[in-house]
Amino acid sequence: MRPDELTALGQQLRADAVRVSDRAGSGHPTSSMSAADIAAVLLAHHLRYDFDRPDHPANDRLVLSKGHASPLLYALYRAAGAVDEDELLTYRTLGSRLEGHPTPRLPWVDVATGSLGQGLPVAVGMALAGQRLDRLPYRVYVLSGDSEMAEGSVWEAVEHAAYEHLDNLTLVVDVNRLGQRGPTRHGHDLDAYARRLHAFGWHVVEVDGHDVEALDTAFAEARSTTGRPTAILARTRKGRGAEAAEDREGLHGKPLKDAEAVVAELGGVRHARVAVQAPPDGEPPAPAPGSVPPGSVAGLPRYEVGDTVATRTAYGHALEAVGSALGRVVALDAEVGDSTRTGFFAKAHPDRYFECYIAEQQMVAAAVGLAARGYVPYASTFAAFLTRAHDFVRMAAVSRAGVNLVGSHAGVAIGPDGPSQMGLEDLAMLRAVHGSTVLYPCDANQTARLVAAMAGLDGIRYLRTTRGDLPVLYGADEEFPVGGSKVLRRHDDDRVTLVAAGATVHEALKAADLLEREGVPVRVVDLYSVKPVDADTLREAAAQTGCLLTVEDHHPEGGIGDAVAEVFADGGPAPRTVRLAVRSMPGSATPEEQLHEAGIDADAIAAAVRLMVERVIA
Repeated sequence: MRPDELTALGQQLRADAVRVSDRAGSGHPTSSMSAADIAAVLLAHHLRYDFDRPDHPANDRLVLSKGHASPLLYALYRAAGAVDEDELLTYRTLGSRLEGHPTPRLPWVDVATGSLGQGLPVAVGMALAGQRLDRLPYRVYVLSGDSEMAEGSVWEAVEHAAYEHLDNLTLVVDVNRLGQRGPTRHGHDLDAYARRLHAFGWHVVEVDGHDVEALDTAFAEARSTTGRPTAILARTRKGRGAEAAEDREGLHGKPLKDAEAVVAELGGVRHARVAVQAPPDGEPPAPAPGSVPPGSVAGLPRYEVGDTVATRTAYGHALEAVGSALGRVVALDAEVGDSTRTGFFAKAHPDRYFECYIAEQQMVAAAVGLAARGYVPYASTFAAFLTRAHDFVRMAAVSRAGVNLVGSHAGVAIGPDGPSQMGLEDLAMLRAVHGSTVLYPCDANQTARLVAAMAGLDGIRYLRTTRGDLPVLYGADEEFPVGGSKVLRRHDDDRVTLVAAGATVHEALKAADLLEREGVPVRVVDLYSVKPVDADTLREAAAQTGCLLTVEDHHPEGGIGDAVAEVFADGGPAPRTVRLAVRSMPGSATPEEQLHEAGIDADAIAAAVRLMVERVIA
C-alpha cells in the first residue's frame, strides 16, 4: 500500500472502533485510535498470516497485550476479511465472539488478554517455541500500552527475551501518554522507556506512531535485527483523529459523544480490504504429538510397596518418562529444578527444558505461550511461590490453555524451612480456577500415574507434591482415574470416615491402626483427586458411617475440607463433619513436630475421632 492508503486504512480502523463502541454503549475507542496507524502498517506490510488457516505453523503471531483496545483488533480483522460488517457490530453483545477483551473464542486469538502486563510474557513463550522447538521463521508481535510497562511481569519478560536472544520477537509500545485516570508515569518521554530496554539488551527504535512511513521502516528494522529482540516505541496521541478527544483526559473506556460526527471527521465508514501476506510456502508441518496415549506411557518409574520415596522425586522421574514418550511435552522451572526434580527431565531432554529462573510469572506465562503453539508444558516450582503467578493462572484458564502446574514443598510437612516456604494456600487457589483439575498424590506410584494422566487432560492441571520421603502404598500397576479416590481401610461397622490426601493419608492410616486396637473401626479414603472430587465414594461413606473427618496439610479455607463439604451442600443428608487443618502460623521444626503442632498428625486424628464417637454416643 502507498503511504496515503496506509493512512486511510488507519482512519478506517479508527472509525470502526468508534462505531462499535458507540453501538455497544461501552468500550475503549480512544485507546484503539492511538494505535490504529501501527495496526494498519503491521497488517498491510509486515504480518504474514493465513486467516483461513489460523493453525498454519508458519503464521506470525499477534498478541494484543492492551486487550481493552479490542475494537482495534476486531476492526483489523474486518480489514483482513476475517470478520464481516454484521459480526463487527455484535461487539460486546451476548453470544458474540467479539468480547470486550479478546479471547480464543476467535480462532485468530492465541491467548486471552486484558489483564495488563501479560501479553509480552506470554509472547516470550511463543517466541521460544518458534526459535527452539518449531524452528520456523514466524515472528511474534506484541502491541502493548505504555501504562502496562509499569508491571513487574513486563520486565521479567524483557530480561528473559534478551537473555534468550529472541530476535523473532517485536514489542510495539503505544506510548499515548494517558492511562485510565490521567497521565502515565513517563508520559511521552520515549527515552525513559528506551534507556530501560537498552539496559536489558534490546534493540530499540523510537518513532512517531502516526507516521506510517516511519512505522514501516521500524518494522523492517525489527525484522532485520538479529541476536536480540526489538522494541518499537511509538509516540502516539490517545483519541487520534477526533478533535474533541485527541490527547484529552477523562475519556478512557468511554464511547465518544456524537460518534456519528466523529466517524465523519475520520472520513466516514470505509470498506478497504487488505491482502495480508501469506506465510512462506513450503514450510514443514508442526511436529506431530507423541503417539503414546498419556495414560499408558511406557517407561514410567515403578516402585515396590514399602519403599520410601518422595512424591517430588517420583514426579521428576515420571516427567522424564512422559517426555520420552510424548515429543510435545516440555518442562519449565523457576530455578528450583534440584528441589522440584525437573532436573531429571532437563538432563534427558535439554532441548525441551526451559529454565525461567526466579520469575514465576514469566514461567507460567511462557507455559501458556508454549501451549498456544501446541506443546504440553509442565511448569514447576514450590507450591508457595505459584501464588505469585495466580493472575497468570487465572488468565490461562480464560485463554483455554492446557497447562500442567506442579507445586512441590507443600504444607508444614516440609519441616524446618519455616512458613515462607510452605504451600498452604495452593489447593484453594487452584480449585478456584475455572475448569481446573487438582491432584494430590500420597505415594510414588500414584504420582507417576497421575503425571502421565495430566498430559491428556484439558485446562489447568495442578499436581501437589511433598518434600519428604513417604511409604509406597500402591502397586505399580494400580490405576488412579482423575475424579476418583481410594478406600484404604474399610469395615462393615466403621464409626467414622477419615478423608485425607498426600502426606496426611499416612497419618490417617496410623490413626486408623491406633483406633482399631481400641475397638473403634474407621474408614480411610485417599482423596487424591481434590478436583474433581469423588462424590459417590464420599456420599457412600457418609451414609454408612454417618461421620466424616477431613485432615489436610493446608489452611482450612478452600482445601480438602471444603471440597468434601461442597459434596453435601446441594441437598441430601449431611454427615457430621470435623475438619483438621493448619490453623496456626507455623515456625521451624522437624516434619513430625510440624504435623503435631498443626494438629494433623496421627495422634490428633485419633483424638478427634474419639471425641466424635463420644458425642455420637452421648
